[in-house]
Amino acid sequence: MATSFTPGLRVAETTLITKDRILPLKGNVVVKVGEHMAADEVVAATNLPGNVTPLNAANLLGVLPGDVRATLTIKEGDKVERDQIIAEAKSFFGLFKNKLKSPITGSLESVSDVTGQLIFRDPPIPVEIESYLEGRVTKIFANEGVEVQAVGTFIQGIFGIGGETHGKIKIIADSPNDETTESRIPSDCKGMVLVGGAFAGHDAVKKAIAGGAAALVIGGFDSLDLKKLLGYEQGVAITGGEQIGITLVLTEGFGHIAMARRTFDLLKRNEGHMASVSGATQIRAGVMRPEIIIAKKDVTHNEPHDHEPAGLELGDVVRIIREPWFGKIGKVTELPPELAALDTEAKVRVLKVTLDSSNETVTLPRANIEKIEA
Repeated sequence: MATSFTPGLRVAETTLITKDRILPLKGNVVVKVGEHMAADEVVAATNLPGNVTPLNAANLLGVLPGDVRATLTIKEGDKVERDQIIAEAKSFFGLFKNKLKSPITGSLESVSDVTGQLIFRDPPIPVEIESYLEGRVTKIFANEGVEVQAVGTFIQGIFGIGGETHGKIKIIADSPNDETTESRIPSDCKGMVLVGGAFAGHDAVKKAIAGGAAALVIGGFDSLDLKKLLGYEQGVAITGGEQIGITLVLTEGFGHIAMARRTFDLLKRNEGHMASVSGATQIRAGVMRPEIIIAKKDVTHNEPHDHEPAGLELGDVVRIIREPWFGKIGKVTELPPELAALDTEAKVRVLKVTLDSSNETVTLPRANIEKIEA
């Protein structure tokens, strides 16, 4: 029988985790291969070019474009301060002087003899890339960045917002079915990665932000509350750049959905450990999932490493992604090789799944499930 692979979430207790930490422009790598890095340590740095400000010097000085250069008291490449006099031109038989001041603090980048324009550039913007993952540097990409590896727990979510962050895990729910209400959010949760159970409301997230939480990991969230939280409708482009004061990760999806028992138990066993969290999500080409990483050891330890994705097999844990069992978790109990007719009269490959919540066995198209990779 041919195998069938359904891409899905990674929820692994012990696996090899590899992250490339790459600068947006070429710069300097400040670490060496073999160094052990904390999550917040800088591994590479560069400077982004500052913004450009044009200035029509010919008009302001009342001279021809080709004469602008002769009026300057500075030259290309020189640094300038805001309101510093940079040019002086005489007019009306030398009786009056027109002076030109710098519009910014930065540098003079270029002078055009054709248009008489000056181009100024703001000071460069320093950019530093942190390790994000607590682990060991295993590869250097010259002038670009590094590869960091560690062995630990790796959990992917369905959807997230907010950038990379890190903090100690704090469990705020008794079970994965408990709703994450505002009362469950600690008043002082500065720097913590809060792990709730099921659905969380807008007020709960706002309290977590006010308390200084680094991240909130929950089962589900309301799409209308997401719009209220962001102040705009979230599109289908990549997320992760939102500046809302917290990283939010949904492990199951939108709606009142309990967190998968396996995910909740895994996070609960790691309470008090440092976790790296990213809300970056992309659902089109180049799928990207939000993630929670709990690095425990570096790669010098003899631990199981990642494996190639296998075909869908009996006993695999899956999540159903279509109604009427949307969000349910279960195990594959049968993979019939023949096609089966649906209510729509279409013939597709199906499978049988025994649901964890009710022990009920349901038959559904294979396209309606998502494999949870261990």
